[in-house]
Amino acid sequence: MVLATLLMLCAMPQGDEAAKVTTASKTNAGRQALSTAVLDNTSKDSIAAAVLPSAPEPKVKPEAEPAPLRSAAQPFLPVRPVTRPVETPRQRKMWYGLVAASHAGAAFDAWTTRRAISSGYGQEANPFLKPFAGSNAIYAATQVSPAVMDYLGKRLMTSQNPAIRRLWWVPQVMGASMSFAAGAHNMGVVR
Repeated sequence: MVLATLLMLCAMPQGDEAAKVTTASKTNAGRQALSTAVLDNTSKDSIAAAVLPSAPEPKVKPEAEPAPLRSAAQPFLPVRPVTRPVETPRQRKMWYGLVAASHAGAAFDAWTTRRAISSGYGQEANPFLKPFAGSNAIYAATQVSPAVMDYLGKRLMTSQNPAIRRLWWVPQVMGASMSFAAGAHNMGVVR
């Protein structure tokens, strides 16, 4: 925030101190010229010429509008439009396959957890799923995590960073493998 304030202050036109100094020197020079003109008893035209400096010729034609000045608050225009990379058909097929695998793993985990709890061999250790463990709502509750991982994988697939784009499949694979591992653990507890 401090940096933004400093940049804004530096971009603003400074006070008219330089113009004030120039105007003061011109005014003092005009007064001196006026007093010498009065003493010399010259004509009014020479007094006006001594007091008022001649204006330089404009560099721009008066009928043309001046270009608008950019302030620090106006954003820069992009050099090229920013576009997100598009997934390939192969990536799309792999993504759908991982969606199916991760949701199947979550359903398997929910089924084995429900089976272990109803048989009296264990209890739900996840505090977020504990309220759903005694009912069929656990099947829907376990589908939240794979849905989040699917969304994350899709966003990574279309990332602008090439290194991240290569690792788009990691969240889905990790989620599916954890679900299948938890389901296998539950099956081992029941036997």
